[in-house]
Amino acid sequence: LPALGLALAMAALLPAAGARRSQDLHCGACRALVDELEWEIAQVDPRKTIQMGSFRINPDGSQSVVEVPYARSEAHLTELLERVCEKMKEYGEKVDPATHRKSYVRVISHDGTKMDLSGVKIDGDVASSLKFACESIVEEYEDELIEFLSHEADNVKDRLCSKRTDLCDHALHIPHDEL
Repeated sequence: LPALGLALAMAALLPAAGARRSQDLHCGACRALVDELEWEIAQVDPRKTIQMGSFRINPDGSQSVVEVPYARSEAHLTELLERVCEKMKEYGEKVDPATHRKSYVRVISHDGTKMDLSGVKIDGDVASSLKFACESIVEEYEDELIEFLSHEADNVKDRLCSKRTDLCDHALHIPHDEL
């Protein structure tokens, strides 16, 4: 009978661990997604522009066309969102030895510099889980991503992944002994 009580107690803990794993994954995917988008935006020549507005001719013969910077235009951001989750295969999983929380780190640097990958798990399951989480975030929060990234802003990661979406709010709900 004591074994049954232990089994029930363990079973009660499992969903919390599973939910935390899923939350770590979605939070990590959101943060990696924002990092990748910000890096891609920074790679665009700031002089590159795109024409926005109507191409119709006004009665006075003029056109209502405006040139805007391409890097944060809706067209550029939409294009980035279509392919950014592919970058998740360049990430690995790191587990904090004290809290057992998972975070996700780039395992291939953008510029080819050597990276310290000690304690980083790199495998197809991690990459595909991260990619799937990334795609679901892009699908659900596309408007918010475009809204936040169309203007140069500070702390997009925290503002989007924690405040706007609650994907990373788990730190606020953990008892202090788990922090």
